[in-house]
Amino acid sequence: MPHLTLEYSANLSLDPAAGLAALNRCLADSGLFEEADIKSRALALDIFCVGTAATPRAFAHAKLSLMPGRSMDTRKQLADSLLAALSPLVQAAPGTELQLCVELFEIDRASYAKESRRV
Repeated sequence: MPHLTLEYSANLSLDPAAGLAALNRCLADSGLFEEADIKSRALALDIFCVGTAATPRAFAHAKLSLMPGRSMDTRKQLADSLLAALSPLVQAAPGTELQLCVELFEIDRASYAKESRRV
């Protein structure tokens, strides 16, 4: 734990490997997680829609799933830190409206199973 999913519209210029590395560093630097427990993935979305206007638009949305028990202040700090780390990674074409957001989810501990092993 935690699991981070970065979804972004494919009309953005973003190096997903470098982006995930930066976001993982952000989470590790928080001191809240063991470095090896941070798992992330990036999904470029070829089919997407932002609003209804025929205006060039793009987005990146980071979703962080973590175990419950952290205060609202801690979760807000995580969200703000991830947004600050995400912002310089994303480039859009001139004239494009760009939205960046971070959302945190608490996982139900009772229904979460995990196995770790070294092979």
